[in-house]
Amino acid sequence: MAATVWKGHLTFGLVSLPIKLFTAARSETISFNQLHKKDHSRVKYKIFCGAEDVEIQRSEIVKGYEYEKDRYVVVEDEEIKKMAPRSAKMMEILEFVKEADVDPIYYESSYYVAPEEAGEKPYALLVESLKRSGYVAVARIAMHNREHIVILRPSAQNGITLHTMYFQDEIRKTESFKADTSAVKDRELDMAMMLVEALAAKFEPSKYTDSYRENLRAMIEAKIAGQEIVAPAEVQPAKVIDIMDALKASLAALKKPAESEESEGKGKGRKSGTG
Repeated sequence: MAATVWKGHLTFGLVSLPIKLFTAARSETISFNQLHKKDHSRVKYKIFCGAEDVEIQRSEIVKGYEYEKDRYVVVEDEEIKKMAPRSAKMMEILEFVKEADVDPIYYESSYYVAPEEAGEKPYALLVESLKRSGYVAVARIAMHNREHIVILRPSAQNGITLHTMYFQDEIRKTESFKADTSAVKDRELDMAMMLVEALAAKFEPSKYTDSYRENLRAMIEAKIAGQEIVAPAEVQPAKVIDIMDALKASLAALKKPAESEESEGKGKGRKSGTG
């Protein structure tokens, strides 16, 4: 099981249960080391004191907050720990809201919420209450040296998933992305809806892969094996054409594979019937 990133109590009303959090997702990428071009030896960085121009050890480093230009106040780790609010050990549910009312732009990181043995029954009670009510819980928690507002929702695995949220002042405001839907014509909308329906499918995350990461891994393996590197074909952007023509062409392109599969199926049927 993944390492615990937070342990404490979850409270709602007078109900309290011991829980722990595990990271639910993490990004995967191909990482590279920096090497000396001449001999391919690993590059290392040394820590220097700017005032004395001498190398120092990590044990000599302290945290400092710049309150004026080039003026700092030193803050010790123990002093930071003492400032932790009660939410560092107690996650309190503040209210329940409809999930549809929460704009996904507020979601930051995801964690699995698991009960300790003593909290299994109230945990199950909360899960079932969230499922039947259609609500998600808004709670407050402190971890990783900051306080978070979080959403607790029932997951498909019959447990609870927690999402840390950006605060209101962390969401960037912009006016440049608003769409003027009054300019949309009925015929264009009908065609667009047909295209949406033609591409509609059940969400299956396993269908989607990181092709960039796969291409990088294939390139690295080819270099290790001393093979020729074959770059993927470059995709040319589509030419800007009339929107109705583009919609019609898109629908026609989707119909061709379906018609081809249907004709292949009929051909197989005729072959199997002979004999």
